[in-house]
Amino acid sequence: MTKQITPDEVNQRIQNGDTISIIDVRESAELLSGKIPGAQNISFTQLALRKNDLDKETNYVVVCQSGNRSKAACGILEALGFNAINMTGGMNDWRGELE
Repeated sequence: MTKQITPDEVNQRIQNGDTISIIDVRESAELLSGKIPGAQNISFTQLALRKNDLDKETNYVVVCQSGNRSKAACGILEALGFNAINMTGGMNDWRGELE
């Protein structure tokens, strides 16, 4: 079962100054509408190919537009031995700052 976190919880952790590692799995064109500050973009289609860019000791919050691709991405990351948490509702429910 994939762990989940709400956009509000992610935003609160950022506001608190917590170190948080976010992977945005949207495609480049989708990022034009903005992304969570500091989020690393690795598109869903590139995720398995770029696994060497990630650290197995890090807890990653995974984000997409609606929460569906990020949930699938969490399954891939977990199968590869990474710690991943799905941000439910995705960027559609994000109310925090954008970059």
